[in-house]
Amino acid sequence: MKRFLPPPAPILVVLAGVVAAGQVPPRVQDLAAGKFLVAQRDLLDPNFIQTVVLLAKYGEDGAMGLIINRRTKLPLSKVLGELPEVKDRSDPVYMGGPVAITGVLGLARPRERPGDAQPIFADVYLVSSKEQLQKALALGGAPGVFRAYLGYSGWAPGQLEFEVEAGSWFILRGDAGTVFDPDPETVWSRMMKKTEVRFAAAPRIGLRTTGP
Repeated sequence: MKRFLPPPAPILVVLAGVVAAGQVPPRVQDLAAGKFLVAQRDLLDPNFIQTVVLLAKYGEDGAMGLIINRRTKLPLSKVLGELPEVKDRSDPVYMGGPVAITGVLGLARPRERPGDAQPIFADVYLVSSKEQLQKALALGGAPGVFRAYLGYSGWAPGQLEFEVEAGSWFILRGDAGTVFDPDPETVWSRMMKKTEVRFAAAPRIGLRTTGP
């Protein structure tokens, strides 16, 4: 298992380009670890069409996150077969993003912090090493509280901010229920519906895209 490394170069992204008429764009100031990036309907990059990304890292060096709603057909036992803890696990691995797709990262919600795993929000942790993974599984790694991801989504400094200003993403507050939703294929459509209803009903001036 590979530890997270910042992407060495920007990832080429085809942007939506224009915010829809009358729609208030998300605010760059709302970007932070623990937030969801929800792809706008007209985001054209095939890597991110109809995706929801949980930001795990955000700062001067760029941003890193995991797509939470792209389930693959690969079982956990096949991807991490060298670990006895998952030898009988048939739950699927997810596609975390287009960067370093041969590496594996995890999101866990164990009873306690798994080693030195990075907390993202509340009791959800980013698992980025074999030791952290084994600890998370030992603490209770059922499908409802643990998911593994192939690759990750990465942005060079300033790149994600540019995409947000161009209108490619909604920014919403993250929550564990959505990260471990049992029906990930419908997460994007459900979040889009709620977000668009909120935009339609909210005042145009001073609108925030995140919760209080």
